Amino acid sequence: MSRSRGRRVDNVPRLNIKKVFATIIAIMVFIMITISLKKILTSNDKQTKDVSSLTTYVSVYENDKWGVIDNKGNKVINLEYDEIVVVPDENQGIFICTYNIDYNNETYQTKVLDEKGKEILTEYQMVEALENTNKNTIWYESNVLKHQKNGKYGLIDFKGKELIEPIYDKIYALQGIEKSIIIEKDGKKGLVNGSTGEIIIQPEYIEIKSIAKTYEDGYIVKNNENKYGVIAPDKTKILEEKYDDIKNVTGNNYYVVVENGVLEVVDATANVILNSGYDSIQEIELDNFVIIKNNKYGVIDKEGQTIIAPDYDKIQFAFSDYFIAQKSGKYGIIDKLGNIKIDFNYNNINYIKTADFFEAEKEDYTSDIIDRNFNTILSSTIISELNIEDGYLRVRVNNDYKYYNFKFEEKSNKEILTRNTLFLVKENGKYGYENKNGDRIVDCIYDDAKEQNQFGYCAVNKGGLWGVLKSDGTVIVEPSRNLENYLYIDFISEWNRYNDLSLNVYTK
Repeated sequence: MSRSRGRRVDNVPRLNIKKVFATIIAIMVFIMITISLKKILTSNDKQTKDVSSLTTYVSVYENDKWGVIDNKGNKVINLEYDEIVVVPDENQGIFICTYNIDYNNETYQTKVLDEKGKEILTEYQMVEALENTNKNTIWYESNVLKHQKNGKYGLIDFKGKELIEPIYDKIYALQGIEKSIIIEKDGKKGLVNGSTGEIIIQPEYIEIKSIAKTYEDGYIVKNNENKYGVIAPDKTKILEEKYDDIKNVTGNNYYVVVENGVLEVVDATANVILNSGYDSIQEIELDNFVIIKNNKYGVIDKEGQTIIAPDYDKIQFAFSDYFIAQKSGKYGIIDKLGNIKIDFNYNNINYIKTADFFEAEKEDYTSDIIDRNFNTILSSTIISELNIEDGYLRVRVNNDYKYYNFKFEEKSNKEILTRNTLFLVKENGKYGYENKNGDRIVDCIYDDAKEQNQFGYCAVNKGGLWGVLKSDGTVIVEPSRNLENYLYIDFISEWNRYNDLSLNVYTK
């Protein structure tokens, strides 16, 4: 087994015999980076504590060794492991350590430690986290672990309660879909609810895959006769296994299937809604269908009547009766009558549903922010952060940053970042910090700086080098680190974020 034992620059060390971590896309839309980071670095239960009172854990890497720290920078697990110490849930003190690794024979052992370094779950063998991934990030299934006994696998929760006995040949996460664990036995696949351990689909299928982007949409199954059906997460069989294929397109309880060589749209009772007038179907919203015909996009209704003629290079639903469309390489917005609401002048347009606005990218990579009434609210901006949970966006205009709520009212950083203790200020082209009362805590001496992060740390730059301040403004690390090629600058005490945004890892 060839590997470089933790000395790789672009990829952190990890076992080849485990599933290989997904590689992050080299060039990403920055808005997706910030959304992914918020998901990785925050709790799912909407913490409202002050930045300094939250306790979380992250993996750290230094001198070819791995360990764990908390958000105060304290070492929780010493850096003594050759492989990444997995933190399945950053809010819980449970860590999976790999040791006794034989890279030639591809064997290893694991043990589970708590936040005090005490070994736990000792009654189980080979306990491992269930890794999952989408195109941007890697995460672990929450509150469920797999364990091995006599060559078979089962599931336990973080407290050691057995959810599924070890009788399965394989157990792994359904990639990209939360709360969905595949079990395999005797060459057949089933599916388990990753939160409860309940078996949703018995292991009797040769293939199981998600029908859309979330587990709520259900699963496509394939039986021994190579026929496809659909099963809901509540175990309900929506479509019997009688179709030649089922596409990854659904909406409003409609499904795109292939039956006897014909591409059809059926409802949840298997009634055929559409079976002609298109080459393929790309998207479903209410009773409308985005179709492709002769390599052009259009929209039809469930009676097959044309709503928008297939004259466009691309079409996707935005909201109500409005669509993002592409023509001659440029994007615009049209209504169902084909009326142009936003001219075809943009390189790309995204409708951000949770915030209810359009981000329209221009040739210079800045964006116009357009509201649902198609008014341009902000021009030639760069969105540096979109925070759905707290309801704001941070945009860069020229060399300055501004905050807006989702009503597009400009707000100060003190009004938006209510849990912070320090707030970034700029004076004569230099950056410093003041408290919520407006008292200057850190003089404006830095060439660049970041707002205080959720753990209370402030990244600062002087002369092209980065350092970090504590929540009271005192220096932890003088500006000394060259992070020029890093996609994201962030610190936890002396540790800076590793330059692989798919992993929640810090280093020095």
